[in-house]
Amino acid sequence: MNASARFISEFARCQRQLHAFICSVVWNLAEADDVLQETNLVLWQKAEQYDDSRDFLAWAMRFAQLQAMAWVKRRNRLPLLIEPELLELLASEALAESLECEAQRVALSACIEKLPADHRGLIASRYEPDASVNEMAAARHTSPKALSEMLRRIRRALLACVMKTLAEESYA
Repeated sequence: MNASARFISEFARCQRQLHAFICSVVWNLAEADDVLQETNLVLWQKAEQYDDSRDFLAWAMRFAQLQAMAWVKRRNRLPLLIEPELLELLASEALAESLECEAQRVALSACIEKLPADHRGLIASRYEPDASVNEMAAARHTSPKALSEMLRRIRRALLACVMKTLAEESYA
């Protein structure tokens, strides 16, 4: 993958985390969207300066922090709600949490792939919008209670697999 393709991939992958961080500072969804767009513009302008040996999310989070601080200063007609030090702490906490969530997501994805095909299908069906255990049970010719128990066992197995995977990665 060339550098620009890697940048675009990382850029797209971190949008949710950047938006969540900005929302934690801005508290107004419409204005958080604006701050994210400002952040994205800066990221594109600085794309040439990105060193792909560094963590992209940490690099992008710094720009989100600066844009959020600029937003706070522009809104200074209100009392300053967040001190710059607190904003920096929020950014570092958001980054750490985001990295942890990403590790959990990757582990869960790998664990789902290890499930037997019928269990993968069952889990996928359960988390479809408007999915109903009653309807799924009827389609499988089983009781809702039996299906719920099967889902519970699958979820327990997934949790154990994720915990084991994360523990193995922390020792690696």
